[in-house]
Amino acid sequence: MNTFAQLKKNRTSDFSKLNEELNKASGKVEYKKDDERFWYPAVDKVGNGSALVRFLPAPDGEDVPFIRYWDHGFKGPNGQWYIENSLTTLGRQDPVSEYNSTLWNAGDQDTARKQKRRQHFIANIYIIEDPANPENKGTVRLYRFGKKIFDKLFAASNPAYADVEAFDPFDLWTGANFRLRMRQVEGYRNYDDSKFEANGPLFDDDKKLEAVWKKEHGLQEFLDEKNFKSYDELKIKLYRVLGLGGADQIVMDQTSSPAPVALGQTPKAFETASASVSGSTIAENDDDENLDYFKNLAEDDDDLIS
Repeated sequence: MNTFAQLKKNRTSDFSKLNEELNKASGKVEYKKDDERFWYPAVDKVGNGSALVRFLPAPDGEDVPFIRYWDHGFKGPNGQWYIENSLTTLGRQDPVSEYNSTLWNAGDQDTARKQKRRQHFIANIYIIEDPANPENKGTVRLYRFGKKIFDKLFAASNPAYADVEAFDPFDLWTGANFRLRMRQVEGYRNYDDSKFEANGPLFDDDKKLEAVWKKEHGLQEFLDEKNFKSYDELKIKLYRVLGLGGADQIVMDQTSSPAPVALGQTPKAFETASASVSGSTIAENDDDENLDYFKNLAEDDDDLIS
């Protein structure tokens, strides 16, 4: 277990470690919408909103101030939804990534793009201002965000210009408050106007800083195996959602045969798949923000397609 004094002392070396992780990441965790640990920024009727937050360092006992994961969210031709965490998060093969590679190689890039994996991040934040929900002020919450916000964190510690000084955006002393600005652009939530303010401590009192740090929530639990279905389970669900055929036979082979067919074998639909171990393909370049409504729309159907 780390102490607050160690956190303050090791900030320089921790910044180097942070940069390693940010560079890795610039390459579906399960949580409930009613999980009170999470903060959801609110917008008005036209899709505009703002808040002032501070990204916090790694929680006690962990080394990195954020976690990254991928998921898939799309609707099949039969009206069923596929909303699942991607095994590529854990560095493993995932059936959707494999199938998307097949589609891409066969010339169906449009479908592959619609089914591509989506990149998400989770970090601890301290809420300084939340005009839409002022009761959140002064609380430490988990914040789930996409690549656009991550790019701003990355740019802070890896500026594109030599005359811009790099800083650790998660540092309690030399970091900076983050002005989150949201607006609706062509049906999507846009964060381009968000930016870091002047560098400086969150508070001038170390005791207050330590109190904030001790309220942080663990992050590594979201990468636990329990949050991910097996490759075979995901393949069965994918077959059903896309109506590929063979899902019922796969289940029969799995549950009733004394010598089950090895589900890890590549079926015909995946014969031309060329996904790497990480699951990254040209069809999955992870440049889109997540749309939360995917999860909501899927909940009613999920029991039918699990």
